[in-house]
Parts: sequence; C-alpha cells; structure tokens
Amino acid sequence: MIELLSPAGDLERLKIALLYGADAVYIGGVNYSLRANAKNFSNEEIKEAVLFAHSINKKVYVAVNIVFHDENLNGLDDYLKTLKEYAVDAVIVSDIVAVTKAIKYGLKVMLSTQASPLNYEAIKFWQSLGVDRFVLGREATREDIIRIKNETNASIECFIHGAMCTSISGKCVLSNYCTKRDSNRGGCAQICRWVFDTENEPFTMMSKDLNMVEYIEDMINIGVNSFKVEGRMRSIYYIATVIMCYRQIIDNITNHTLTLEKKNYYKLVLDRVANRDSIPQFYNKFPGVNESYFQDRMEVSNQDFLGIVLDYDKENKLVILEQRNYFQIGDVVEFIGPNMEPITYNVSTILDLDNEKIEVARHPKMVVKLPLNIDLPKYAMMRLKVFDKNSDL
Repeated sequence: MIELLSPAGDLERLKIALLYGADAVYIGGVNYSLRANAKNFSNEEIKEAVLFAHSINKKVYVAVNIVFHDENLNGLDDYLKTLKEYAVDAVIVSDIVAVTKAIKYGLKVMLSTQASPLNYEAIKFWQSLGVDRFVLGREATREDIIRIKNETNASIECFIHGAMCTSISGKCVLSNYCTKRDSNRGGCAQICRWVFDTENEPFTMMSKDLNMVEYIEDMINIGVNSFKVEGRMRSIYYIATVIMCYRQIIDNITNHTLTLEKKNYYKLVLDRVANRDSIPQFYNKFPGVNESYFQDRMEVSNQDFLGIVLDYDKENKLVILEQRNYFQIGDVVEFIGPNMEPITYNVSTILDLDNEKIEVARHPKMVVKLPLNIDLPKYAMMRLKVFDKNSDL
C-alpha cells in the first residue's frame, strides 16, 4: 500500500487531513516535539485523535523527535507508556535513547528525518535496534533511495511537499547561535528565512519549497512506501488542498488514469495555495542557484480560501458557511470537499443568520447562508475559482 501522510497541528487539521484523503497523520505532543510554536496536542487530544482516526481506518503517528538533553528526559518514560496505552500507530523519534525506550514499551518506531538517515549502512544499524520505518533526509537523491531499498528492503518514507531546511536535516545550529533557541529541541527561529543587511542589497539564503508532483510515479516504482507532506503549522485550507491533490495524483497513478492535463491542473492548484516557489530540490540533481532565494522577496498571503461549510439546511436548501476571506455578490467560486469533484458556483444571494440579504461577506468567521441544491458535507470548503480542471490550462 502507498501511504499518503499528512501533518496535523491540532484536532481540526487532523480531521481535515484524514477526511481529504490522508491515510495517516503525524502530530506532536506538548513536549518532545520539534514544532514548539505549533498548538500541538495534549494527552487527551492525542487520545481523541487516535479514536477518530481508527474509527475511519486511518493512522496516527506521534513525533517524539527532539534531540534529548538530560533535562528533557524527565517524564519521557511515562509519556511513551501513555502513547502505547492510547494505541498510537507509531512514534517518530531521532534520539537513540527515545528509540530504545519506545521499543522497550512496545511502540512501533519510525526514525525521524532529524536523524538524517541518508545511507544504507546507517539504515542497517537502526534496523538492528528494531526501527520499523525510516524518514529519509530531504537531501536523499533518487540514487540514494534506490541503493537503500536494494541493500536493506527497509520501509521508506520521503517528503514530497512543503518547506525545506537550508541546513542538512537535523543538523542546524543557526537558530541556537543567533537567538539561543535550539532548533533541535523545537525552538527553531527560522534564521534561514531572515533577511540580512549587506553593503549593497538585502541577502537571504531561503530554500524554495519542495514539490514532487513530477516524480511521484517514479518514487512509487523505486519502492517509496510513504509520501510525507510537511506543515504542522499550515492552515486547514493548505492541508485540505495539498492532501486532496496528492491523493488524486497517487490514485490516478495506481489506476493508470493520470494524464498530462490532470498533472498540470494539480501543479496549478499547488502553486496557487503556497506563497513560495516549489521544485523537486535534491531528487534529480544537486540544488543550485535557482533552488533558493538569495535576495529579498515578498511572500503574499493567499486569499483564495473563502469559507468552510458548517452544515447544510436540507429543508431550505442552504449551505451554512463560516466565512474566512472577503467575497461578494457576483463572485465565481467553487466548492471542494472529501470525495467530491469541485462544484462551480456563482454567488447571486448571500443571507445573514437572520435571513436578511447582504451584498458582501466581509467579516472574518461571520456565518452566512448560500442557496445551493446540493447537500455539501461538513468540512467542505469554498474557494475563489481561478482555473478550470476541464479547460486547456
């Protein structure tokens, strides 16, 4: 089975990811996880997450992947025992102490990209300890992946979309050096995104994002088992859009129905949802000057996400929508959602909660009603229609 693995920064994003097509999600607890700035999950929320995922035959992996200093070990044993009690499907770890403890308590163990596994000898060593899966460093090339699979037959997980790290995976010390925030214990200040003053012009060393649409089929053929999307701090719209695109790409490949037109459409959707350029990076060649930003640039926030469906009033045939961005009478939009094709909709009537007509939905998270004779599911989303899947693109 080819697994599509999504990030989830909280319970809402977890549900969105799984409903929009992810086979599994990876999450972080309040402690021991590398995304300290994310909302993250309390123990009770982890329990709820696992119950929800298992109810729809999906999986939950919990990141316990910081580099442990002595003080970080406090409470680790109890936490791992709790994760085992909650029946999480695996833990993602990088530190050998966490690996051995997790195995001791009967947890399935995945080696984090934080450990930078990039060669088959390293994989063999971790296999000898009982590690079940390996999240390869983003720097792994196609040849690296093939050699690792041939020499170890390991279960391999690779990143396919999202932010890149300017440093080698798991080896960054810039944040600690510049701000005393340890990126290897969850405190990354994203120094590689900073703009530095120079004598002549601003300088950055920001990597462009990762996008592997062009190589998914090849990655399947060479034996990649799990396709991982980055972004535990991303929005629900970003998660829904990216996961839905890759779900369709993987399904089209396995069903032999992926056409050039479909591939181009998915590329357009993915380019639109992000605010940085995205490229294959290390897979087919070593990144060069065109794979990073070396001068200052503006990152414009995407405004396509217009609202999320809260409910559907079957009696009056009204979509109950929570607004997220400005829209008005006359806009051409589309609804997307789990297990449905996009639906084009011309906004001709907007009702407020008192059923009074309004011209514009301008207030964030205001609830409005739209007449539509289609029973849309909860968590469907409305976005600006900017391209047509059936056009010549």
